[in-house]
Amino acid sequence: METSRTIPLTRRHPGGSEETHDQVAVEEPLEIRLDGHPVAVVMRTPGHDEELATGFLVTEGIISKVSQLRKIEPRPEENRVLLFLQDDVTVDLYKLTRHFFTGSSCGLCGKATLDAIFTESPPIHPRVEISDAAFLAAPEKLRSAQSTFDTTGGLHAAGLFSETGELLVVREDIGRHNATDKVIGHALHHGLDLEKSFLLVSGRVSFEIMQKALAARIPAVAGISAPSSLAIDFARASGQTLVGFLRPPTFNRYA
Repeated sequence: METSRTIPLTRRHPGGSEETHDQVAVEEPLEIRLDGHPVAVVMRTPGHDEELATGFLVTEGIISKVSQLRKIEPRPEENRVLLFLQDDVTVDLYKLTRHFFTGSSCGLCGKATLDAIFTESPPIHPRVEISDAAFLAAPEKLRSAQSTFDTTGGLHAAGLFSETGELLVVREDIGRHNATDKVIGHALHHGLDLEKSFLLVSGRVSFEIMQKALAARIPAVAGISAPSSLAIDFARASGQTLVGFLRPPTFNRYA
């Protein structure tokens, strides 16, 4: 599966210009189908499509656990992944939280909307305590595992860590929300304890990342860059820990 591609380009510099080549991150659509019904098309970096689709279905509230699926059939040559429910499971395919709750321009605000989210994903209690040392050690572990970023400089990453700071899984993607879904999908397929973990994303922390983490029952989220105001408000209401500007030896604890 191709995650980066070599392309020709013209590089401009003070001495003139030259013809050369560069590695760029691959971005392609992925259609997610559930029992034959199109659920979503996401723009992603190819690879780990099964994890991405599973994580997406759980974090968007379409299914609640991976055992509700009886079969997953990735079709990378078609940019499609097919998922099939157990015979005794029914879901509301029109109830897609991405269309109602997420996106930086959706205008989300107000107690009523938060209450609607918390009906599907209740606030977390009690909280898991993550030590400062575990947070501070995480960025270097995440960065050392970003192999495609090393060649392209164009991918986000999400890493799942145990409560003691052990790196459990890292995924890279053109979108940090996709990387988050891949990490969560991996955890669900491998039986990792998400309720005793924390998530680190390579950039900013948006509301969407917090909402996905809550749906997966991840109690703490950290980002290398800034959180949004809505991410902070959501974390404080949901009982999640939120750390931003995690750049050792310092970080900000917002919730």
